[in-house]
Formats: sequence, structure tokens, C-alpha cells
Amino acid sequence: MNEKDLTLIEHIDEIRKRLMITVVFFVIAVLGSFFLAKPLIHFLQYSEEAKSLTLNAFTITDPIMIYLKVIMFIAMVITSPVILYQLWSFVSPGLHETERKATLSYIPFTFFLFVGGILFSYKVLFPYVINFMILLSTDLDINQVIGINEYFTFLFQITVPFGIIFQLPIVLLFLTRLGMVTPMMMVKVRKYAYFVLFVIAAFITPPDIFSHLLVTLPLFILYEISVMVSRIGYKKYLKSEQRRQREEQQALIDDMKK
Repeated sequence: MNEKDLTLIEHIDEIRKRLMITVVFFVIAVLGSFFLAKPLIHFLQYSEEAKSLTLNAFTITDPIMIYLKVIMFIAMVITSPVILYQLWSFVSPGLHETERKATLSYIPFTFFLFVGGILFSYKVLFPYVINFMILLSTDLDINQVIGINEYFTFLFQITVPFGIIFQLPIVLLFLTRLGMVTPMMMVKVRKYAYFVLFVIAAFITPPDIFSHLLVTLPLFILYEISVMVSRIGYKKYLKSEQRRQREEQQALIDDMKK
């Protein structure tokens, strides 16, 4: 049976198989993350960004909660290429051969962009946010007693969204290769996209104009990079469509000769 002609039951079975593979890899990643979590926690505790802070545990369960959060975070990062590959494997039967090869090559870039977004947020945005909060507390004569659990939760809230946002070029390139998005469309909706990115930046930054611009400008640049990448993908999509049409015409001619 052709994979393109799968029934609903077969699609559900295929999803179940992909989920099982992902779960197995995630469990293995969790086990491995037990050995990586402690060094990472120590690194984040004594890094340049946290060295001026005194981190406290306010409940008995705070240490284990931090440990589990870091383990889950590491496991998700390690498993993300597997998740993306399983997603690609599920949709790839509906793609043309050239589209399958092209989209498969996106997976490593997706992983590196995710890590790059986290590092950008941790090295650029996170220190500024911490310093802003400390200065604000001093200005308001507030003695900050920072819980270590709240510190790590805030750290993940700041960094992980950037890892996701940095996927924008790859997502739009993928949609372009499928013919669902065009660079012309992206240029046409640019002002609306800028507005959405502006709002996103407002949600993940402190309420001051400098930090807002610190996040908004990179997001705008990321969108423009996405437009440029989309143009490249669109040219390849057009060539792929022309090749497909020639193959279909040739197949039709061969059928008529028979």
C-alpha cells in the first residue's frame, strides 16, 4: 500500500508508533540528564549573572524541584532532534522526494537555533533583567530575598521562549517549501508581524523601553532573515513544482503509449 493512501486507523497507528519512539528516547534522555543536572545547576548558581545574588530555599522540597526541572529541561533539549525527526517522518510520505530531502536537512539547524535562542537570552537579556530588578529594589528600598526555585523558574521563563522564537526562520522556510507561505505574502504582512513580535517582546521583558528594544530589534531582524531565507526556499519550491509537473506529464505520456 502506498504511504500516501493510509487510512485513518493507519494514521492513528503511525502516530502511536512515533509517540512511542519519542517516549523511549525521552526516558533515556531523562536517565542521562541525572548526571548532567548537578553540574548545570552549579554552573548557573555561580555564573556571572548569579554571583551577586544569595539564593535561598524557602521549602524543604525546593532542591528536588530544581533538580527535576533542570533534568526535564536537559532531557527536552536532548530529545528535541528526535521529536523533530519523528514529526518529519510522519509528514514526509506526503512530500515530494526533493521536499523530503530538503526538510530533513532542517532538523540540525532547528536544534542549533533553539540552543542559540536560549544562549542569546541568557547572555544578553537575562543579565539586564536581573540588574534592572536589583536596581529597582534598591530604588524602592526593598530587601530582596530570592528563592532558588523562583530564580530557576524565572530563568526558564526568560530563556526557553527565545529558543522557540528563534525557530521562526526554519518554520517559515519549511512552510515556503510546502507552498503554504510565500516571501511576497511575508512582505505584505510585515507590519502585522512586527506588531505581533512587538507584543511578544512586551510580555517577556521588564516594563522599561530599553529592555523592550533590546528584545524587539533582534526579533525584527529575525523576521527579515526569515524573509530572505523564504525567498531562497520559494525559488527551490518553484523548481520542484516544475520538475513535478514534467514528471507527471511524462508519466501521462507513458500511460498513453501503453
